[in-house]
Amino acid sequence: MDNEDLTPVLEPEQRIGIGIIGCADIAVRRALPAIRRSPFRLVAVASRSQEKADSVAAEAGCAAVEGYERLLELPGIDAVYLPLPNSEHAKWAQRALEAGKHVLVEKPAVSAEETAQDLVALAEERGRVVMENFAFLWHPQHGQAQSLLADGAIGALRCFSGSFGIPPTDPCGIKYQANLGGGALWEVGCYPVRAAQEYLGPSARVLGASLRLDPELGVDISGAALLGDDDGVTANCSFGLSHDYRSTYELWGSEGRLVLDWAFTASPTSRPVLRLQQKGRERQFLAPASDQFLGVFAAFHGAVRDPAARAEHHHDLVRQAGLMSRIRAHALREDFQ
Repeated sequence: MDNEDLTPVLEPEQRIGIGIIGCADIAVRRALPAIRRSPFRLVAVASRSQEKADSVAAEAGCAAVEGYERLLELPGIDAVYLPLPNSEHAKWAQRALEAGKHVLVEKPAVSAEETAQDLVALAEERGRVVMENFAFLWHPQHGQAQSLLADGAIGALRCFSGSFGIPPTDPCGIKYQANLGGGALWEVGCYPVRAAQEYLGPSARVLGASLRLDPELGVDISGAALLGDDDGVTANCSFGLSHDYRSTYELWGSEGRLVLDWAFTASPTSRPVLRLQQKGRERQFLAPASDQFLGVFAAFHGAVRDPAARAEHHHDLVRQAGLMSRIRAHALREDFQ
């Protein structure tokens, strides 16, 4: 189903008010256009700089606020989206929940399982949802892949293999700042790790991991993780910030292989191709064009309105934080032995 079909027609006064804390590039390029088409009503954007807030708000047609705390004090805001540096996620998610807001936090939400558990406990205590933004999950191509797998197109699943790498960018950028939670594992490694969990059982655990550290930058610039579950299904996840661009995963089964060539960053107008390979032949399936950011805001809106929908998001947040923290701990332990 196309994400546009998920958006109900509501009058502005009926829409749930949402605010954005932070004016990161991802918020301006992808989140703001999606919010305008979603069931939410954008009330305000906040920045540490009034000038920056004014610039983004003028384009978005909402109020501009200097300072994150001030946005949390505004009337009419029931939910917030947090596209802040990784190091700020836990702090501002907690403050937003304490202020009675539902929270959609940009990936990676937090770096420790205990922190994720604390946020979930606070959200449930306050009757709110806290959700991690892996927008790619809401693109229809992943539903198609899961349907093909369920229909036996590749037989029994044996292995997941996912890769996400991007070329080097400005070394002064946030993704290279250790004190802001930068590094390849957090920035790009989280994608194949999260995708793998759609195919591994609940017993998924870390079997091995490695990170390549750049001594000058002080962060990891590439790495790999091996996951596995009690059914013997494994997941190979590779990632990096010094690579030719790659955004893909494949499912390898007993009778075939299914490849998604544009798994994590499909544009709203693109139609990704799924390639099914069986006995030396290949069939292609074309996914519909879809704005995966609109999909994630529709899902977030659904969890805001329906308390029964929140448990799954809370479980996913804790599970992801646990696996990611164990991948890092395993890799650093191995690297220093």
